[in-house]
Amino acid sequence: MDYLSNEEKPVITIQDITIRIRDKFILPQTSWEILTGQHWAILGPNGAGKSSLVRVLIGDIPYVRGSITYHFPNRPVEIIGYVSSELQERLIAREESQDGARYFTRKLNDFEKARSTILAGDHDEGDGHPELERIVDLLGIRYLLDRNIRYLSTGEMRKVLIARALIKSPVILILDEPFAGIDVDSRERLKESIGALMRQGMQLILVTHREEEILPGISHVLCVKKGRVFLQGKRHDILTREQMGRLYDEKKIISFPPVRRSVSDGINSSSRNQEILVEMKGVAVKYGDVQIIDHLDWMLKRGENWAIVGPNGSGKTTLLSLIAGDHPQAYANEIYLFGKRRGSGESIWDVKARIGMISSEFQARYRNEIMTYDVVASGLFDSVGLYRKLTTQQHQRVHRWIQFFGLLHIADRTFTQLSYGEKRMALLARSMVKSPDLLILDEPCQGLDQENRRRVLDMIEKIGARTDTNLLYVTHYQDEIPKCIHHVLTLRRPHKSR
Repeated sequence: MDYLSNEEKPVITIQDITIRIRDKFILPQTSWEILTGQHWAILGPNGAGKSSLVRVLIGDIPYVRGSITYHFPNRPVEIIGYVSSELQERLIAREESQDGARYFTRKLNDFEKARSTILAGDHDEGDGHPELERIVDLLGIRYLLDRNIRYLSTGEMRKVLIARALIKSPVILILDEPFAGIDVDSRERLKESIGALMRQGMQLILVTHREEEILPGISHVLCVKKGRVFLQGKRHDILTREQMGRLYDEKKIISFPPVRRSVSDGINSSSRNQEILVEMKGVAVKYGDVQIIDHLDWMLKRGENWAIVGPNGSGKTTLLSLIAGDHPQAYANEIYLFGKRRGSGESIWDVKARIGMISSEFQARYRNEIMTYDVVASGLFDSVGLYRKLTTQQHQRVHRWIQFFGLLHIADRTFTQLSYGEKRMALLARSMVKSPDLLILDEPCQGLDQENRRRVLDMIEKIGARTDTNLLYVTHYQDEIPKCIHHVLTLRRPHKSR
């Protein structure tokens, strides 16, 4: 394409636009021009408008006033690749919407496979697609092609979506938090792959909350703050300590909300310390000929805080869903929760009442059009949505946790209209509002800016060190493992059964 030969020629020009999200207007009078040869990073706090800015480029949300000019003959959807957490959520929602039809036709296992997700509109090409082989090898995901996307981990699904974006050989690739949920080795491999594509002429727009994930090839940075473009310019002018200090206002840590002590306070302390909260005996989970978990024996006792680590696809999320009772094979295994074997007649609600949980999978499925305040309050009843009236005491508890997480300014906003990071903060508050015996945290800092990440990690440390709530913590970032965690369970990547 001739426009690639001139580094000074514009590729996309945004002139004085304002973005409309339902009845809300953000990023007023925004102007931004992307020239050939430029690679941009977009930074800013949660809810500032970063994702909205890149979504308007692909026509995913509307704008008013001003103009967007694409200096190429193709439609944006044909030439721009796009990956984000919101896209991942939409694909999961679309897949789940087919469950009724599957049940009616008795095709209960007819889920979309990763291969079809990658090929998107090019299903007819199948294995013969000219780019498929190269891309799956580039990302190291050949082993995922025939796996159902419902059974992929967050990191695995993110790699599949990146492959989906690359399959059409885009001129511009927009990656919104591309490294979220991806293990260390895969992150480095992905960075190298993206860097190689950039050197070959593909232009990158990277949205991230982590400065360390800004690739060396990034030439320009745009910063968004409080719904406005705050800074933009060359990398070396923007990524300074002074400018970053202006971008991220340090948030005051509010006093830790009072947390109820264990319901077993009257029990002899030595007996309490021996209580087994979770026990697994010979647990095995298999999808087709792939053994995800292979005869696992493990237990978590009261007073213990555990981290679960391992590469993408090693079974971390599967293990958590077995404990929460959300996995279809939970009742086919010998699993004990709070002293009772799963499936022995206990109410699932009795079990859930003692467990708080946050994960990308749960966030993707919480799609209720209710206020953020009600989302937090729903944690008191383990419901998706709020269907009961709160007592005065319950209102006070909800308010304290909303205040602690710094959510007062969005408490009356509709949950589905929040940014990904704002949703994550609300669901973290929801997971703690009932002060559970076991708090399951699957990548709790995913999608959070540096100040919210600091706030959440401080909260987790206090919960693990000062309360009777026990932690089960999953992360791919070593520096995010709280000091209160002293036990580690390491899982390995699955293998095909012989």
